[in-house]
Amino acid sequence: MSPRHILVVFLALLAVAPLALPPFYVTLLNYIGLYALVALGLVMLTGVGGLTSFGQAAFVGVGAYTTAVLTTRADALPAWLGWLGASPWLALLAGLALTLALAYLLGAITLRLSGHFLPLGTIAWGLSLYYAFGSVEGLGGHTGIPDIPPIRVFGTPLTQGDHIYYLIWAFLLVAVWCTQNLLDSREGRAIRALKGGRVMAESMGVDTARSRMVIFVLAALQACASGWLYAHMQRFVNPHPFGLQMGIEYLFMTVIGGAAQVWGALVGAGVFTVLKQWLQDLLPGLLGQSGNFEIIVFGFGMVLLLHRARRGLWPVLARLAPVRRKPRQVDMQAEPLPRRTMPPRGEVVLKAVDVTRRFGGLVANNAMNLEIRAGEILALIGPNGAGKSTMFNQISGVDTPTSGRVALLGHEVAGAGARRCARLGLSRTFQHVRLLGRMSVLENVAIGAHLRGHRGVMAASWRLDRAEEARLLAEAARQIERVGLGGHLHDEAGSLALGQQRILEIARALASDPCILLLDEPAAGLRYQEKRELGELLRKLRAEGMAILLVEHDMDFVMGMADRVAVMDFGEKIAEGSPSEIQNNPAVLEAYLGGVDEE
Repeated sequence: MSPRHILVVFLALLAVAPLALPPFYVTLLNYIGLYALVALGLVMLTGVGGLTSFGQAAFVGVGAYTTAVLTTRADALPAWLGWLGASPWLALLAGLALTLALAYLLGAITLRLSGHFLPLGTIAWGLSLYYAFGSVEGLGGHTGIPDIPPIRVFGTPLTQGDHIYYLIWAFLLVAVWCTQNLLDSREGRAIRALKGGRVMAESMGVDTARSRMVIFVLAALQACASGWLYAHMQRFVNPHPFGLQMGIEYLFMTVIGGAAQVWGALVGAGVFTVLKQWLQDLLPGLLGQSGNFEIIVFGFGMVLLLHRARRGLWPVLARLAPVRRKPRQVDMQAEPLPRRTMPPRGEVVLKAVDVTRRFGGLVANNAMNLEIRAGEILALIGPNGAGKSTMFNQISGVDTPTSGRVALLGHEVAGAGARRCARLGLSRTFQHVRLLGRMSVLENVAIGAHLRGHRGVMAASWRLDRAEEARLLAEAARQIERVGLGGHLHDEAGSLALGQQRILEIARALASDPCILLLDEPAAGLRYQEKRELGELLRKLRAEGMAILLVEHDMDFVMGMADRVAVMDFGEKIAEGSPSEIQNNPAVLEAYLGGVDEE
């Protein structure tokens, strides 16, 4: 059975559910839809983007209270605001606008935090908003706001659970479709790249601060829509459903279903809601007293789930279901992306002048000078602790020199950041491979082409970016073929051998169409034949006019490949020249070439 057939069956069952089920179960399905809408935002925010938030229930409250106030107290509001209460649909737009502004403000403050400080920050403002709902005059206090009017669709009021049911699930299904489209796009790959580390993503040209803000705002907007639907379904709101405990439950749903799985949001919301209801009915009778015993069961259940199925229930269901998935088709006939004009051969592409980097009292680089020219390979060698990796980071924008200058194509880039360097045509690999192991080889390489596209979030969500997407994927496929990994196009990157992963990083770097390529130990882990193929690729790139900086510990590979070699020790350059000059330099022979053990 194909995914399309399963979807058709699922939609058919959804359509007939209100006609066949008692009202109680229809209400339960309504709550599952509302909860899944919030959990879907957390899939993007937490599961895909790696940003844990306990405050989503507060955004649900913003949506609910905005429509409650506007639609029940429009007469008491100023005229410029009161007109929004004329219809729940206008109140929805007002709620989304308010949530957008609030989420942007909270995101600007919270997303600067990292580690455990980020979720603590979301707890702080989540609690603040919860208490504001019960304390601010005009919001009804803890008794709430009653008599919220029903939503009208084509003049028909949705007063019953089986009426609003279809609207709730329509919102959810549209959100699922848009989220899947977004994640299957250039913007989506940028979001997924966040889990690979900000250094890697920024080096590929991804604006990680923007990507983090995008998913934070989108998750908040989906929570707001859920709150709007909830208010008009209940016809009453009070602060209770928007507290920290509910925020934790939304996270539970996300983890249960599969934190990185779009359809996992629906599975998690369904399992959590049904089990909670079942346990609330069963446990008091078994124990002879009432209480929140279901939370105790869920607590132990979550620990067991994290031990047995950390990726959630959706991957388990996907393995059990006989679903035939076709490999993603790549249109190799798509119009090629524009190419960068290479600098003239021999022109200085990157120049580092007196670059010094201090870490407290430690001088990692001391007055380092390097020039890398178009159409040449410069090798940078030295023993452990020589400062090569630090220098690599200074000239690639990852780190900022304490003093000195770095110029890329005549532009000063010291302290400008890796993304600025990537825009100017610098691309790099990493000493410790940085790939997204669960993404395909094709998608990993397509991240490298990020700056060669321009379609944004809205275009991706509504599939208006398909022509550009086809061109980006075709370029990624060409680079994969170029480095000899064409047979692994649709394999997970994490399934490749270490040597192949290093080659894959080169393909990703080449997808950005660079004029200068920085390679950090590209031959490490490669077999003899693979090293020969890598050498042929680098010679071809040099012939095309690309500048290449090579940090490598394999001296045979370096001496047979480089046009010039620079040698470092204790943060300083002690020699520079052709391979033959370096091999015959007495100081180098005595201090390094007899036992180079690359860092």
